[in-house]
Amino acid sequence: MEIPSGFAPAGFTPGFLDHGGPYYLGPAVDGVQPVGLLICPHHINYQDAAHGGVISTFADVALSHAVYDAERPRLAPSTITLTVNYLAGAKLGDWLEARVRIDRMGGRTAYTSGGIWRGPEQVATMSGVFAFRRP
Repeated sequence: MEIPSGFAPAGFTPGFLDHGGPYYLGPAVDGVQPVGLLICPHHINYQDAAHGGVISTFADVALSHAVYDAERPRLAPSTITLTVNYLAGAKLGDWLEARVRIDRMGGRTAYTSGGIWRGPEQVATMSGVFAFRRP
């Protein structure tokens, strides 16, 4: 599988995210960038599917990125809660795309939700609450 047109490497800061990705950012839809992930060999568990932790990390990355990118100067979100509901498995070579909504931006808290998709099939639903401080 190739990376879809319009998606480019996210270039997130080095560290933990290097192990979970690589992640990709697509063109903004309604002001929010979709985040992509190609399922690679290091994502696969003993059942030849993407490990659930890979999917939940992907959800956290996508939801928090939407908050990070929502304002200028950019925000530094910290996860308060994350909920992921698994609907289907992902296999080696699958392209996953996270589509996110910011449901509410408060003074120091953001509420987000969305889904992870493999083409037309939804793989997971997700929601998160994030704390942040404006500069």
